[in-house]
Amino acid sequence: MEIRPYRATDAGEVWCILEPVLRAGDTYALPSDWNRDEALAFWCMPGHQVFVAEDQGIICGAYYLQANQKGGGSHVANCGFVTATQATGRGIARTMCAHALELARAQGFRAMQFNFVVASNTRAVALWKSFGFEVVGTLPQAFLHPALGYVDALVMFRRLTA
Repeated sequence: MEIRPYRATDAGEVWCILEPVLRAGDTYALPSDWNRDEALAFWCMPGHQVFVAEDQGIICGAYYLQANQKGGGSHVANCGFVTATQATGRGIARTMCAHALELARAQGFRAMQFNFVVASNTRAVALWKSFGFEVVGTLPQAFLHPALGYVDALVMFRRLTA
């Protein structure tokens, strides 16, 4: 598997990964009715460094890296990750997270923070914890899950420097 920078020609494949995630509405606090242009405009917005995970010529995941905040908070990185439904369980998110942490460290970020991890997304929570992220805050019932109703969202944090 190769992690490489996103190219405009990847838009169709990345949309095919984003669309079912958005439509499900159970892991991202984004509109479930966004169309292709709206979703890609968000994912590839200015300030996002976008990468894809490609396996044997097929894009099976994508992520963006950005500064979590501007100004005094710009030393903390933030990311968003999506994996193709048919590629779940193959280590794609793990590979992308490892790449993002290494890249963030190389770019001088001192930490990484995930601002809104849906607590019912137990696979993601377990993965981020396996990389040393800690839950530093819980936002009670901050996410309206389409099947579970109101569930907590977690703020997860990991230092990148000693």
